[in-house]
Amino acid sequence: MASVAIGSGEQYNYDIVRKFTIMALIWGAVGMLVGVTIASQLAWPYLNFDIPYITFGRLRPVHTGAVIFGFGGSALFATSYYIVQRTCQARLISDGMASFTFWGWQAIIVLAALGDVMGYSQGREYAEMEWPVDLLITVVWVAYAIVYIGTIMKRKEPHIYVANWFYLAFILATALLHIFNNLAIPFSMTQSYPLFAGAQDAMTQWWYGHNAVGFFLTAAFLGMMYYFVPKQAGRPIYSYRLSIVHFWALIFMYMWAGSHHLHWTAIPDWTSTLAATFSIMLLMPSWGGMINGIMTMSGAWDKLRTDPIMRFLIVALSFYGMSTFEGPMMSLKDVNALSHYTDWTVGHVHSGALGWVAMISFGAIYHMIPRLWDTKMHSTKLINVHFWLATIGTLMYITAMWISGIMQGLMWRAYDDFGNLQYSFAESVAAMHPYYAMRALGGAVFLTGMLLMLYNCFMTIRQAKSMPAGGLAASAA
Repeated sequence: MASVAIGSGEQYNYDIVRKFTIMALIWGAVGMLVGVTIASQLAWPYLNFDIPYITFGRLRPVHTGAVIFGFGGSALFATSYYIVQRTCQARLISDGMASFTFWGWQAIIVLAALGDVMGYSQGREYAEMEWPVDLLITVVWVAYAIVYIGTIMKRKEPHIYVANWFYLAFILATALLHIFNNLAIPFSMTQSYPLFAGAQDAMTQWWYGHNAVGFFLTAAFLGMMYYFVPKQAGRPIYSYRLSIVHFWALIFMYMWAGSHHLHWTAIPDWTSTLAATFSIMLLMPSWGGMINGIMTMSGAWDKLRTDPIMRFLIVALSFYGMSTFEGPMMSLKDVNALSHYTDWTVGHVHSGALGWVAMISFGAIYHMIPRLWDTKMHSTKLINVHFWLATIGTLMYITAMWISGIMQGLMWRAYDDFGNLQYSFAESVAAMHPYYAMRALGGAVFLTGMLLMLYNCFMTIRQAKSMPAGGLAASAA
């Protein structure tokens, strides 16, 4: 599919894709820098400097918001707009509404971060924003749905490629989750009271929290995988039938799994048992998707020797497989009795966030940038260095958290001969210190790779602006 020169005469609206791609890079660097900061504060608490605005409690939601919604969200907007136009052979239905989603989304990330630092929070995981920002999210999301669905409806290609199904599920499910998790009664511009209370509020929160992982951080990025892995490999998807089974099984099962975050709490026992059951069942569609992606490389495995972008994509799938095995295992009540409230959970989250979400995004962005700016990457060698920094940083991080978390769980449930707890909580915290330092170091290694990517992409864009259009993209697209 050929493309034409950069500018208003493009067959597709690549301008909006370029904007979201640049912001994904910027938010990735900002969010990961904040992550390294708070990881360092946990290892060396004096780094709080007794300034309330930069304490762990306020910066932690800044970190999650910037990396999930700033980096991840911008990457999803960019790739979804890119993929839907190319697979439907149709320009976005409204350039104006697409532009509104860009500026609205960036405003949301900034307002959310400012609110977190100032201490305005609902206290809900991944949904700390107060009601005015929640309303803005709703408006932007409706515009996004109209643009995306409208573009599919005006498609010239009769078939709807499977990547678009995953993006559609992500858009519709995120809307549903956002609305019901944020039902609240406003008290002032910066405060509200949730409609639910007690166990019902906790169940609503984790129905949202886990499905934010399920649909925002999994289904949507699988849409990314189903386009960029075959495209970069130059091979058709291994099994289209498997991709359809993968889609419907994943979409049905994920919605029921959220309450496994609430084992051993005041919720009804049948609820957490149901959640654990569906969590175990999720292993099948999850691994079906991983196998489908990896088997797409059949006949093209030699590309891993020379193509660092392909390495990002395949290692991302490997981490996806590992994370989606570990999650169901941790949802078992006996395992959860050890892992609950420990750093093991933090390690699991980051094996998915760094290993799956960030890696697949890196691969997708490296694939898109030469085509969006009609040039070649500034340095393939830097992509390779970034790959190894990202891989080593992720492994350092999750290994530290696995050791720390399992040690925590064992220390908390150790009894002496008289039936008393063998260790105080303070002793368990002291034992974690070397692993917290290792976690911060792993995060710093990962951040270094992100900064290299930012530099490499900036130099690529700069060289594109100094060259005449019509080079690489026309032949590579």
